[in-house]
Amino acid sequence: MHTKIYALALAVALLGAACSSSTTPSTLEGAAADIYGGDCAAATGDEVTIYSGRKESLIGPVLEAFGCETGIDVAVRWAGSTDLALLLSEEGENTPADIFLSRSPGPVGFLEAQGLLQQVDADVLDLVGDEYQSGAGNWVGFSGRKRVMVYNTEAVAAGELPDSVFDLTDERWRGKVAIPASNGSFLDWFTVFRDQAGTDVAVQWLEDMVANDARYYADNRSIVEAAARGEIEVGLVNHYYNYQYLADLGDDHKALNYDFPGEDIGSALIITAATVTAASENVESANALLEYLLSEPVQQYLTESTFEYPLAAGVEPASVLPALGGLEVGTVDFDALGGDFEETTLLVEATGIQNQ
Repeated sequence: MHTKIYALALAVALLGAACSSSTTPSTLEGAAADIYGGDCAAATGDEVTIYSGRKESLIGPVLEAFGCETGIDVAVRWAGSTDLALLLSEEGENTPADIFLSRSPGPVGFLEAQGLLQQVDADVLDLVGDEYQSGAGNWVGFSGRKRVMVYNTEAVAAGELPDSVFDLTDERWRGKVAIPASNGSFLDWFTVFRDQAGTDVAVQWLEDMVANDARYYADNRSIVEAAARGEIEVGLVNHYYNYQYLADLGDDHKALNYDFPGEDIGSALIITAATVTAASENVESANALLEYLLSEPVQQYLTESTFEYPLAAGVEPASVLPALGGLEVGTVDFDALGGDFEETTLLVEATGIQNQ
């Protein structure tokens, strides 16, 4: 479907769904209180509207804590990053959004190419290294998600673990590998794969996986659960899901993560991105929220509670997380990938993986 037609249909579908709003509460509970445990500030009358491609369960407590601590009213529209990017493209200068939070820089780059973003304040950009921000200063990364292979510890011995994601097309792995082919994080990774290895190589790998009876699952979490049950032997997922299960279940959870060695594309680091829309009339509050995302309490929450990698300088990853290595974000030009995420979806669908 043509982008503008799709975006218009999406806008109509979402028209009746108002943003969820959080007027500043008097007290905080749960995860939001873990980030900010003080008394809530009086309402300032300022507001900020966020289009969030990050799930409410992950980022919702952070936004709630921000509203409490600052007194700034926060309204959020929750949807997939790609859908929101297309909606922002259709709304243009008429968008109510001040901030776009994306699961990766791909959808952000798509908007950047259309001139729909403005520069983030220099003070915010200075909180991260150059590799975690746009070359033009139009987005900033605030957490990292590494692609890994999760495996069932009772079905796969350590000596059997493959040296590369390319090895998963071997007969040894026929019918034993799960792929979340329609999931946004997989599509982000496949876009990076295309950039690094070339589209022909990436598509051939996925076609070979289909021929090797790779199994389709809708999302990362269902793959982690299937691996732990022994339903599949291995699967390609974001790293943090398995750590969440291990934290809850301990030794009863029969799955571990595996980082492909060296600079194998199978373990690339994908960063989440935040930006301010060009149409925003609440620029000061918007940049204040971006700065809050990179504050020490929030960065510690993201790594200790959700097991993502913190990106702000001086904040260490949770102790259970292995040190970053291999194909890290600094080797990937995310700014160049903005126009490719739509084509990636079409290429993946053409392989037939979702029929497996």
